[in-house]
Amino acid sequence: MAANALDFEPAGELKFGQVGIANLRVRRLDPQRLAAEMRDRITRAPNLFARAAVVIDFGALPATPPVEDAQRLLAALREAGALPVALAWGNQDNARLAEALGLPLLAKFRAQYERPEGATEAPPADEPPPPRAAEPEAPPPAAAPAAPATGEPGRIQAVPVRSGQQIYADNRDLTVLGAVGAGAEVIADGSIHIYGPLRGRALAGAQGNAKARIFCRDFQAELVAVAGHYKVLEEIPKELHGKAVQVWLEGEELRIAALD
Repeated sequence: MAANALDFEPAGELKFGQVGIANLRVRRLDPQRLAAEMRDRITRAPNLFARAAVVIDFGALPATPPVEDAQRLLAALREAGALPVALAWGNQDNARLAEALGLPLLAKFRAQYERPEGATEAPPADEPPPPRAAEPEAPPPAAAPAAPATGEPGRIQAVPVRSGQQIYADNRDLTVLGAVGAGAEVIADGSIHIYGPLRGRALAGAQGNAKARIFCRDFQAELVAVAGHYKVLEEIPKELHGKAVQVWLEGEELRIAALD
């Protein structure tokens, strides 16, 4: 009887959650150059990019590449030390390509770039009526009371984030009162505020919010990113190491500056 009862227990538990996976948006289908760029990233930050899981996004190309070209790209990236694990969602050609490559499709990476297939522009608003002749000014109405705030408050992490942990603030800001240890990761769809040392990774604007920022009192980060634009510690001037800084996106460039 006991043996039969055990037959109903699953051998593995499958869960879906927030996972930090790199997205490679291919702007030119040049496998050797893309592999060289990946090799350079791994050389500069091996703890972050060596054997990194990568989603390939062909959305910036004029057309979905043939299977043979995509296979050459995957092989070159694997040889460089990365691990392509999926294609970013696209159109039906892209879906067929993923099936031919034996890779899944992940939808979330493309959402910040373009609307789904078949979506149309919202119709333009009606033209405003022509202005009427001036009338005597009426006294201004009494100010209405302010509406209560309905947005969800930011997430507060009161204890340190230790190596191997990941903290995610869904659709809000994240405030960390302590340290973010090496190998730890903090992610927010809004901005991130860290009052202790930042030694791990901080990714703000995770769903593409380019106005998000990162603030920390002691900057020693392995990686910082805003809306997918990132820098690793080796790319940041040494005079900012250990300083209070803010990180923001200016156009397509990630900027980091000391806080006064």
